[in-house]
Amino acid sequence: MSGAIRLRDVTLSHERHPAVHHLSGEFAPGSLTAIVGPNGAGKTTLLRAIAGLHPLDEGRIERPAERIALLPQMSALDRGFPIACLDVALLGHWSRTGAFRAIGLAERARAEAALEAVGLSGFARRPVGSLSAGQFQRLLFARLLVQDAPVILLDEPFNAVDARTAADLLRLVREWHGQGRTVVAVLHDLDLVRREFPETLLLARDPIAWGGTEEALGAANRLRARMMAEGWDAEASPCGLAA
Repeated sequence: MSGAIRLRDVTLSHERHPAVHHLSGEFAPGSLTAIVGPNGAGKTTLLRAIAGLHPLDEGRIERPAERIALLPQMSALDRGFPIACLDVALLGHWSRTGAFRAIGLAERARAEAALEAVGLSGFARRPVGSLSAGQFQRLLFARLLVQDAPVILLDEPFNAVDARTAADLLRLVREWHGQGRTVVAVLHDLDLVRREFPETLLLARDPIAWGGTEEALGAANRLRARMMAEGWDAEASPCGLAA
C-alpha cells in the first residue's frame, strides 16, 4: 500500500542529550516491525522522527507520500479535556478535512463504525475522562481506524491495558498487516515480539540489530544492548553538536 521508509545515517537528540546515533535501514512496504531496547534507548524519539514530529540532527528520513498515523504513549496524553469518544474518533478525519471543513454523515458513520470495531459501541457520547485505561486505548485505536493510513506507528500500544484489550488490539494490528499496511511498534514484551512481529530493530541509542526477529533478539545482541545501556552518560552532549 505504500513506499518504504528509509533512514540514512539518522542521528537524534532529546532535550540536547543523545537519543539515536547513526541509524540506517529500511522499513519495507507492508512490513510488521517491532522496535525494542532498554529504557532511554531512543525508541519513542525515533518513532516521532519518522512521523515528522521530531527534528533530525544529522541524516535524513525518506517517507512515502501517503499519510502516516502515530499512536503516542497513553501517559503522554491529557485525558482531562472535556471531549466525547465520538469526537476523538472523528479527529481521525483531520488530515483529510482540515480544521474548517464540516464533518458529514459519511464521516460520522465511519467514526461510529470504528468505535464498534474496537468494542466501544454505545460509547459515542461518553466523556473521555470516564474511560478506563483499556477503554481509552481502544478509543485511540478507533481514531487510527478512521485515519485509514498506509503507515501506522504505535508507541507501546499494549502497555497498561488488560489482557482482553491487548488481544483485541493485537487482532487489529494483524489485520493492518494483512491489508499490506506498514506497521512499526515500540514494544517491551519480547515474547510478544517473537510471537507476532517478523522484523525487529534492537536499539540502544546505537543500532544493535535490524532484521529477522529471532536473529535480532539473539542472546549476544541483547547482552550488547544491556551493556551499552549501563554505560550511558546522562549528561552527554548530542552527537556531532556543540554542548
